[in-house]
Amino acid sequence: MSDQSTRPERESMEFDVVIVGGGPAGLAAAIRIKQLAAERDEEISVVVLEKGAEVGAHILSGAILDPIGLDKLLPEWREEESPIKTPVSRDKFLYLGPAGSARLPNFALPPLLSNHGCYIVSLGNVCRWLAEKAEALGVDIFPGFAAAEPLFDEAGTLIGVATGDMGIAKDGEPKDSFTPGMELLGKYVLIAEGARGHLAKQLIARYQLDADRDPPKFGIGIKELWQVAPEKHDPGLVQHSFGWPLDSRTGGGSFLYHLEDNQVAVGFVVHLNYENPYLSPFEEFQRFKTHPAIADTFEGGRRISYGARAITEGGWQSVPKLSFPGGALIGCSAGLLNVPRIKGSHNAMMSGMLAAEHVVEALGNGRGGDELISFEESWRTSQIGKDLKPVRNAKPLWSKYGLAGGIMLAGMDMWTETLIGRSLFGTMSHGKPDHACLKPASECKPIDYPKPDGKLTFDRLSSVFLSNTNHEEDQPVHLRVADMAKQVESALKVYAGPSQRYCPAGVYEWVTKDDGTPDFVINAQNCVHCKTCDIKDPNQNINWVAPEGGGGPVYPNM
Repeated sequence: MSDQSTRPERESMEFDVVIVGGGPAGLAAAIRIKQLAAERDEEISVVVLEKGAEVGAHILSGAILDPIGLDKLLPEWREEESPIKTPVSRDKFLYLGPAGSARLPNFALPPLLSNHGCYIVSLGNVCRWLAEKAEALGVDIFPGFAAAEPLFDEAGTLIGVATGDMGIAKDGEPKDSFTPGMELLGKYVLIAEGARGHLAKQLIARYQLDADRDPPKFGIGIKELWQVAPEKHDPGLVQHSFGWPLDSRTGGGSFLYHLEDNQVAVGFVVHLNYENPYLSPFEEFQRFKTHPAIADTFEGGRRISYGARAITEGGWQSVPKLSFPGGALIGCSAGLLNVPRIKGSHNAMMSGMLAAEHVVEALGNGRGGDELISFEESWRTSQIGKDLKPVRNAKPLWSKYGLAGGIMLAGMDMWTETLIGRSLFGTMSHGKPDHACLKPASECKPIDYPKPDGKLTFDRLSSVFLSNTNHEEDQPVHLRVADMAKQVESALKVYAGPSQRYCPAGVYEWVTKDDGTPDFVINAQNCVHCKTCDIKDPNQNINWVAPEGGGGPVYPNM
C-alpha cells in the first residue's frame, strides 16, 4: 500500500460555514444563513457537501411532510411551483392479524398523530427543489463529494472536513485517475449527514456528546414506489398499520401513501432492537405486502423503485449534546425524528434554521471556531423539543410491553401529554443499544420465508437494481470489518450470521471455501448506504465509511 505522505498535497478552500449533507437539515441551514445575512447586509460564504451523485440521490423517506418548518423557511412556497403537490386527504390506521384487519377509529388516536395539514411528498424531490433555492441565494453545493474525515486544529476544534481521495484501487494504490481530496475549512461546521452518519459517530465519541444520554436507537425503513392501477389510487390517503407479520415482541409498522400520478409509496419499518437473529426485515416487508388488506392496492400495478435507510428512533432522551468546539449536529445526525408520527423532515429543517440563527449571530459578533452553546441550550424549548417530548415514552413502552400493551400504554401517555402536559411514566429509558439486543441463534427459531413471486414480492438483487445503486468496483471496500476472526467465532457461530438477513441489499454472504471453512463475502457494490450493519452487528465489528463520492443509490422520486 502506498504511503499517504507521498501523494499530492490536498488543496483547501475556506468558507464561513461548511455544511456536510444536502438533506432537509443541511439545505434549510444554508438557506437560512443566506437569508439572515441578507437581512443584516452581510456576506457569509456557505458550502454544502453532498456525497450523492446529485442532491436527493440518497434521500429516502416515507414521506409525510409537516410544513411547519417550510412555512418558516419559505413562507411563500404555496404560491410557487414545487414538488409538494398532494395534501393528505384522510388518515387510516389498521391493526393487521394473520388473515384480517381491524381499523382503529381516528377519534381514539392522540391528536398529534393526525396528518391533517400535511403533504405526501418525495423528500428527494423536495431536497432537489430546496437545493435550487439555496443556489439562487449564493450557496455553493458540491454533489458527488463525500466528506471522508473531520479536520481538527491543535486545540481539538473542528475546523473543517476533507473529501475522500478519488481513484484509489482496492489495494490502496492510486490509479491513473487518482485525484486527491480537498479540504473545506470553515469557521463553523454543521453536520447534517442523516441517521448514523460516519462523521457524526466520530464526533460524538471524540467530544463525548452522548454522556448522560440514553443510547441511540434505530429502525430500518424499507420502501418501494409503485405505479398502481387508476381504480386502486386514492390521492391523499395515508394508511398506517402495525401487527402482522411481526410477532408481539418485535416492534415496527408500515405505511401506504397515495401520491399524485397514480403512485403509491409502500414502506415497512422494523425497530432494530429485535432479538431473533433469523429475522429478515426485507423478507418481513415482502410478506407484509401479501396481506389481504394490502395486496389489493398493488393488483395490476408495477414496482418502479426501491430503497432502504436506517432511521433514528431514540428521540428526546437519546439526542446527544448538539454543540461542540467548531460546529454542531443537526437533523437526523442529531436524532430528531418523531417515531410515532414517522416524521423527521420538519424537525430537520427547524434544527437547521435554529443552528443558522446561532451561527449568524456568532459570526456577526466576530466569533468563529468556538462552541455554539446557545444552540444546545435552545433546542429543547423550541418547537423541536415541543414535538419530541410528548412522545418520548412511545418507543420504550413498545419495547417493554410488546405490541398490544405497548401501543395501548403509549396512546394513553400521549393523550395525557396532550390534555395535561404530563406523562404517566416520567421519562423512560431505552435500555440496551440495538446491537446488544440479539439473542444467540440457539435460543431462537429459524424463520421460513416464502420465495418471491416476482409480481408482488421480490428478491434483494432485483430490488437493488431498481435503486440505481452503483460504486466504482476497483476501490477500497467501504464496509470495514475490524476483526474477521470475531466475525466467524461470534457473528456466525453464535448468531448464525445475521448480516446476511438484516442487510436489505444482499451485501453480506457466508459461503464455504474449498477447505470447508467459512468465508465472509462483502458485495460492497450493492450497498444502498442504509447503515444497518454499522448499527446491528452484535459485536460492533462492521464500520461503514464513505466510499468514493457519487457512489451508492440514485433514488428517483423517493
